Amino acid sequence: MAASAGSITAFPAARPSSVERARAPAAASSAAALVEVRGLQQYYGGSHILRNVGFDAATGEVTVILGRNGVGKTTLLKSLMGVVPVRSGTIRFGGADITHETPYQRARRGIGYVPQGREIFGRLTVAENLQMGLAAGRGGTALPAALFELFPVLKEMLHRRGGDLSGGQQQQLAIARALAAAPTLLILDEPTEGIQPSIIKDIGRVIRTLADVGLQVEGRPQRVAIVLVEQYYDFAAALADRYLVMERGEVVQRGRGADMRADGVRARMSI
Repeated sequence: MAASAGSITAFPAARPSSVERARAPAAASSAAALVEVRGLQQYYGGSHILRNVGFDAATGEVTVILGRNGVGKTTLLKSLMGVVPVRSGTIRFGGADITHETPYQRARRGIGYVPQGREIFGRLTVAENLQMGLAAGRGGTALPAALFELFPVLKEMLHRRGGDLSGGQQQQLAIARALAAAPTLLILDEPTEGIQPSIIKDIGRVIRTLADVGLQVEGRPQRVAIVLVEQYYDFAAALADRYLVMERGEVVQRGRGADMRADGVRARMSI
């Protein structure tokens, strides 16, 4: 059963695994890959934004994508969700080729997306925002009780407008909205941006719980694959099972989360 944010101990460091280097083929995970990205190319006008990007993400693992501003991280996540079309390459989810599917088709398959900046509906109540997360129509119309175990503050604020919440509460709402339809893949774009430290810690606990324990769905825990874009190194290092570093639109380094310090990832981020 999904544990509440208040009952989860501090999220642990990533579990050990091997190092795969820069332009090697996408890393094979210890678990079967839920997401397989191969050879993604993306352009904005004449600018080459993504350059032959490839990686795998597995159920029960947190795959962290790091890099400075402007290296293509957000474009990569938008490509995974279908918000922007890819020029070439493939995206497979659960064995199916979803490269040319629409965002709503991907949502129905079980992909949840939390964009940078949260993008909640400020004039809708918390309850109405959460109901929007059910629009993909994969399940029933009732909100999973597990959402309020993960984010108990939202239960106290169901009738408040989203725009009246603090930045940290809005981020929790955005994550809960993405989880409302019980996705098997959760994509998060810089969830710590502009958030107070206490809520960053809570969000980290929730992410680790979703990967390790899962979200309670129809009486059973369903573990989730997490793809996380993050610039806050300590947060990323504490959660990562696998990591990728991007520069100028390509993956220049990859490996196990447990090896980030030995691999000099912090120093690379500061260059």
